[in-house]
Amino acid sequence: MLLAKPTEKFEPHAYYDADGDCIEFVTKPDSFYAERVDDLVTVYYSQVTGELMGLLIKGVSNFLKQTLLKNPEFKIEIEDGGIHLVHFFRAKLWSTAATNENRMHSLIYKKLIEVAEESDVEVEAEIKELCAV
Repeated sequence: MLLAKPTEKFEPHAYYDADGDCIEFVTKPDSFYAERVDDLVTVYYSQVTGELMGLLIKGVSNFLKQTLLKNPEFKIEIEDGGIHLVHFFRAKLWSTAATNENRMHSLIYKKLIEVAEESDVEVEAEIKELCAV
């Protein structure tokens, strides 16, 4: 007789680690491999399907502060104590110069925007203070 409980349905989620000043975002419970995109993002790909299934954003507070210093009109939208991940990717995409190397990064960021919009994940309010410069 099997007594194990069925696993709960997996929900995409994001978590801010204040000690590491990073955000981890996962959309599936698959095992994965990681590829560094640039100084901000490392992308996770499913070992099962090869699809993009998560990422790690490093240096969150510095990125937000630098973005707001360079583009004061860019405001991070915070609703109900959270910040939508799509804002990070749009800010990075908009601030990237058009070079051959950056064109590839732009494609990745466009895919990250798509994944973030589909999952509609936000990070808890504890990073709200990072948006103030």
